[in-house]
Amino acid sequence: MSIPEPERASLDPQGKADHLCVLVHGLWGNPNHLDYLATSLRTKHPQDKLNILVAKSNSGSYTYDGIETGGERVTQEIEELLEELIQAGTPIAKLSIVGYSLGGLIARYAIGLLYSKGWFEKIKPINFTTFATPHLGVRTPLRGYHSHLWNAFGARTLSSSGRQLFTIDTFRDTKRPILSVLADPSSIFIRALSEFKTRNLYANIVNDRTAPYYTTAISSTDPFVDLDAVDIRTLKSYSPTILDPDNPVSPKSTKEPLQPFYIRLSSGGQSLLTQIPLYTALIALIPVATVVWTINSGIQSFRSNKRIQLHEQGEGLDSYRIPLLMNGSSARSAVSGAFRRVNSAHGQDYLPESQDDDSDFTDQDAKEDLPRLELKRTSSRKADFPTLALSDEQFEMIRNLNTVGFKKYLVHIKNHGHTHAAIIVRTSKPGFDEGKVVVRHWLDEAFEL
Repeated sequence: MSIPEPERASLDPQGKADHLCVLVHGLWGNPNHLDYLATSLRTKHPQDKLNILVAKSNSGSYTYDGIETGGERVTQEIEELLEELIQAGTPIAKLSIVGYSLGGLIARYAIGLLYSKGWFEKIKPINFTTFATPHLGVRTPLRGYHSHLWNAFGARTLSSSGRQLFTIDTFRDTKRPILSVLADPSSIFIRALSEFKTRNLYANIVNDRTAPYYTTAISSTDPFVDLDAVDIRTLKSYSPTILDPDNPVSPKSTKEPLQPFYIRLSSGGQSLLTQIPLYTALIALIPVATVVWTINSGIQSFRSNKRIQLHEQGEGLDSYRIPLLMNGSSARSAVSGAFRRVNSAHGQDYLPESQDDDSDFTDQDAKEDLPRLELKRTSSRKADFPTLALSDEQFEMIRNLNTVGFKKYLVHIKNHGHTHAAIIVRTSKPGFDEGKVVVRHWLDEAFEL
């Protein structure tokens, strides 16, 4: 059972369903990437219970055009459908939104626009869910010169979206990156997010080379750098894929005994020998891939800038150019394959222990900024795991987003190295079967009708 083309919508012909769920794909994506999510959702909830819309306006290279442009496109799709259903005498009473990868950021922007236009006064927001979404951007949390080079280079290869994901953009007149504005407690985006009955996120703990754990889980630590050094606890019905959200990980109480030197030397030598062909191939391919990547990025950036100009000249955009911050105040403060490989080539560095940030906690300042929100304190294990060398803006995003509160489901996919695609079964591959467990958990435990 698939969502029909070209409208990419599955609606109740009898008009009984009053709940609309919108699915938003990610960077370099298209609606087909969400087929498994959409069909599983439809299997769980029939047409007379749930309407489904798979957003199509940002397909392919259109995702280069920036979060705000993508968000305006998706908002327009949603509003057009809502108006059509009202005209048909079958208005929507409940709304859920699901974002995958970059689609989660686009969804966060879109709900802010819907909130500002008064839709949430007529429609009850129910579920907001993200899968492998880089809520903090994709800036590499390292302090060395090589990380600065990568952060500078990567930011300039994906047009507006690249600058925004690496947080080097200045969004409109805020003088801040758009991701910082999206997490501002006084913004329409946080106000909109707080309206949802449930807020859930799913994050890969390893092998997500596009959107690493710290950014998808909104965390200032990464306990999963060395899986041999930690004890992982999973949910019985979804083991070993879904970790226990209340107590997912802890350091091992005792360290493994150190093996004799000759065993470590022989195993290390064998490991090096097995990796020689890989290193040889990389030495040959990286220069070629870099040239191809740079040329393609230049072409796509040129096309993206043209599309953005046309979008800005389009009719009806005035209704989306609304104040972003409430009360006039501000917060205090192969292309995709090449991208994943280069980004994953870095390890992670940490702040000195004396500079550990407490960003996983809610704080009094955040509470003062969010007087009307239900505040939730997230557990922190910063005493057990060192704090990553994130930027000040990223630490602020963590504080603000954790104050609003997400239920965090951590995912351990073992059978495929491309966990970013496997988490939603982006294509039909046997190696992606663990993603089916993730989707089953989402439908059975997290999604409310």
